[in-house]
Parts: sequence; structure tokens; C-alpha cells
Amino acid sequence: MLLSELNQQSAAEAIHNGVTALLPIGATEVHGNHLPLGTDSFLAQGVAEKTAQKLGPGRGLVLPCVHYGQVWSLRATPGTVDIPDAVLTPYLTHIALSMYRAGVRRFAFINAHVGNCPAVKAAMRQVWAQCPDMKVFSFTYPGAEEVIKRVCTSRRPHKAYFHACEIETSYMLYLCPERVDMGKAICQYPEFPADFDVTPWPWTDIMDVAVMGDATAATAEKGRAIIDVVVDNIVRLMG
Repeated sequence: MLLSELNQQSAAEAIHNGVTALLPIGATEVHGNHLPLGTDSFLAQGVAEKTAQKLGPGRGLVLPCVHYGQVWSLRATPGTVDIPDAVLTPYLTHIALSMYRAGVRRFAFINAHVGNCPAVKAAMRQVWAQCPDMKVFSFTYPGAEEVIKRVCTSRRPHKAYFHACEIETSYMLYLCPERVDMGKAICQYPEFPADFDVTPWPWTDIMDVAVMGDATAATAEKGRAIIDVVVDNIVRLMG
């Protein structure tokens, strides 16, 4: 079920203490020329909808996606929207609190942008403190790494980071292929400064096009293999 498509009566019927509200959280951020700025939002929405389907009829309620996130590393690029944690955390918290007031007692943040993780974690803790009888979860592609190691063929550009590469492009080819232009996909491995991991470095200082890895190696089959496991893990972890 999509909350945005319900009317007043159907929303009242859909929101009960047995339903899990799923909040997709993305970002508006450049992803090279082969992917749209809304990539993270499209992915969060896709994972949330597949999770709701997996939960079964009446058990998952997908809220409208949060399209803006913390994008400090690429905030200098035209089109990117950067929301600081100090704004994002209370915003996310109040969405969950609204669902609590409506009667929801199971809430999950479905996040597709790693930059949002600190704000999501802080929001989850605030919701827990104010609503101790609501079960709150946070997911950012749980279990993906194990499958990535098995199905992806290109070298990772950095031990902690990837962006608009084989991984993310494969996700998009599986979840919304109509939004991908593989004719513009590139392979790019930026040179990381020696102190990259120990001091703030805007990504715009190390690459002109926001691709970190080999997007040309992406396939829908790889995306399916990873995302299907992610969805299974979300459902399993929520119990």
C-alpha cells in the first residue's frame, strides 16, 4: 500500500498497530550522466515497495519518499540539494511521530543514501526515546556486501565508498531501467589524496563527473541478485 494514494477512510483502515510503516529516504544528488539526480530516491522507493510486497497484503505501508538528504561531499554540483543533519534528523523524527499518533507501532527507515545514516540513526534514537512502545528499524541495504562480493566483477574504488558505479547502476537497472542511459555510463577511478580518510574532502575536488567505479559493468541481473537479498534481510530482521 502507498499512503499517498489512500483517501481518508482507507488510510484510517490501513493504519493499525499491526502494520509496518516504511519510509523511503533518498537524496537529490548528481550521479554522473547515465543516472538521474533522483537515483537514491528511486532506489529507496523501489526497495520499500518490494519490502511491502514481501510482507504481504495489509502488513506494509509505504510512505511518500523523502527526496532530500545530507550530501555534503557533492553539494557544490549544480542540482544537488544538501540538507544538514541538524535539519534532517528532526524532520525524519516528526514523520515517525506522526505515524505513531495515527496508531502505527512498527516503523522502518528504508535509506538508500549512505550520507543520511547519521541523521537516520539519531532520528531512530529520538523516536525510541519518545515512543518506547513503537518498534523502530533502520535499513541501508542490509546484507548487500556479501552478494556484491559474489556477483560484481569490477574493482571497488575505495574500501568505504562507491557511487554511480557497477553496484548502484545495477540496482537502477533492476528497479527502474527506464531511468538509466547506459550509453553514457563510464568507468572512472579517482585518485584519493593520502589524507582522504582522515580529513574532510569534497568529492568535487577529486572528480568532475560524479562516478566512482565502473558503471559500464552494471547489469539488471546483478541488481536483482543483490536487491532481492536486501529485501529478504529487511523482512527477516523486522521479524
